[in-house]
Amino acid sequence: MSYEHPLAYLLGVEGLALLRAFTGEHDREFVEARLAEVRRLLDDDSLAHGVETDRLDSVPGYDLWAETYDRPGNAAFALDEPLLEEIVGGLPPGDALDAACGTGRYAGSLARLGHRVVGVDSSSGMLARARERVPGAEFRLGDLARLPLGDAAVDLVACGLALTHVADLRPVFAEFARVLRPGGHVVVCDVHPEAVARGSIPPLRGPDGRPGRLVSYRHLVGDYVRAALAAGLTVLRCEEPCAPPKDPAPAATEPGPWELWPWSLAALVPDAARAAARGVPAMLGWQFRLAKM
Repeated sequence: MSYEHPLAYLLGVEGLALLRAFTGEHDREFVEARLAEVRRLLDDDSLAHGVETDRLDSVPGYDLWAETYDRPGNAAFALDEPLLEEIVGGLPPGDALDAACGTGRYAGSLARLGHRVVGVDSSSGMLARARERVPGAEFRLGDLARLPLGDAAVDLVACGLALTHVADLRPVFAEFARVLRPGGHVVVCDVHPEAVARGSIPPLRGPDGRPGRLVSYRHLVGDYVRAALAAGLTVLRCEEPCAPPKDPAPAATEPGPWELWPWSLAALVPDAARAAARGVPAMLGWQFRLAKM
């Protein structure tokens, strides 16, 4: 269980903005405005109470999320899908694995690009949606660390928005390498560790209505590299796209419902939030290759 306090989050955002000012990105007027805003936040009674949140494991969490996962509003989809299609579009069609396939987003893209697709996921609820979405693909229940495929079974492994929910990347990358044919590729897109650190963790209500968030881990860029190299994979490409610029939202006057945290909280301190987030990547994308025999 974790404790999410709106004031604590806002003070953290102000602190990030002030650190960037300390290293020369902002002037004295900006610093004094942040300090005045901190004093105002400390006196705001609407920020006085936090929320106890459960940590939901990925299988029950994604089963809960399956019915609404594909609804518009997930900003990550606009970043990872173009990156996946750009990388995979340069590869010849073959046998492809959508690892942790969820509702079949990647499976659909891979099928459109001419691949024969097998999708694997640990959530039966997600798999049910994937079978409806991509009827021409095959879907299997399974775990990333024990993929239900034989050795050297596919030419491509694609995995999206899943590895932040895995505690240890090494056995997962070992499985990716095991099921790949020599010369095959791995494409991974996931939430950037800097975005995870700033609260980009999916919120869900449990069956009893209690607030919870999917268990998430902040894997550094080097963690991916070390796991891939240990599995015999070579890094071909690394991308760190930022979210596209948006028109500034109007400043908020209240925290908003818990489901909208931390984004509704950031609207309480828009100048600090923009300064803290400027240039921070939202997504981390990789292309790896297994050596040819």
